Amino acid sequence: MSIVIIGGNECMACQYETICKNHGCKAKVFTKESGMLKKKLGKPDLMVLFTSTVSHKMAMSACKEAKKSNIPFCRCSTSSATALHDLLCRHIKGVKA
Repeated sequence: MSIVIIGGNECMACQYETICKNHGCKAKVFTKESGMLKKKLGKPDLMVLFTSTVSHKMAMSACKEAKKSNIPFCRCSTSSATALHDLLCRHIKGVKA
C-alpha cells in the first residue's frame, strides 16, 4: 500500500515514513510545495493531508489531484505521530475488512 503525506513537520518526515513502514505501507512525504505536485504524487492508495501545517495553496492542489485521480483522501488537523498512527490503523482496518 502506498501513501502520500501532504504537510506535517519537516523534522518529522523520517518518523512519518517509519510509522507507515510499520503498518506495511510505503510513504512519500511532502512537507513543502516544491514544483508540480501532481507530477510527483504517482498513484497512491491513500493521501493524507495535515491541515494545520500546510499552506492553503498546497492543500487545494492536493485536494484537486485526489479528486481528479480518484485517490482516497484523509484530512487530519494535527501532524503528530500519534495522529498518523491512529489514521493508518483506522484506514488499514477498513481496507482489510
